[in-house]
Amino acid sequence: MTRIKICGITNLDDARAAIEAGADALGFNFYARSPRYLAPGAAREIIGQLPESVECVGVFVNEDSPETVARIVEESGVGAVQLHGDEGPEFCRALKKFPVIKALRVHENYAPEDARQFETAAILLDAYCSQARGGTGKLLDWTLARRTRVLVGKLYLAGGLTPENVAEAISFVQPYAVDVCSGIEAAPGQKDHVRMRALIAAARELFQKP
Repeated sequence: MTRIKICGITNLDDARAAIEAGADALGFNFYARSPRYLAPGAAREIIGQLPESVECVGVFVNEDSPETVARIVEESGVGAVQLHGDEGPEFCRALKKFPVIKALRVHENYAPEDARQFETAAILLDAYCSQARGGTGKLLDWTLARRTRVLVGKLYLAGGLTPENVAEAISFVQPYAVDVCSGIEAAPGQKDHVRMRALIAAARELFQKP
């Protein structure tokens, strides 16, 4: 069954609603320029009130060093690291004591083979946008995503996923997980609980059909 990660969590109410709806993982954005930014201490307060079974992932963009990432992981209490910037293989290897999800943005020159250079727990594919790092609502080429999944195995699919298209995306790409943010928001950093429940239900329905 494809896992579901709800990203851009900024408050306890949204976190609890996501879990109650059936989310497997939550993403907390530590990129200061993001409209969904959350301070590490605030993330710790939320995470401390959640079931231990929920995977909590910290999202980082071009931090100055792996040591800075490790410090924020400790401060926030997240259990996994998502690198959503231009971090190279060496940067990823320096964080090998944590499960690392390396995000790649699918630009016009992207090739699925690009993902093979990263020795990480998983690869995440997101749509390319020059103005933002994630949460853009833009779709990516699912054919490229499927080819990448065949090469790397554990793939997170992001980029423009909504209640209306998530089932089709999962059926076509067959990712390890989907990563959803803007497609279920009322505003940046504020989840629309109705759309969030609808998306998770649509994804789960796929695996209940005979």
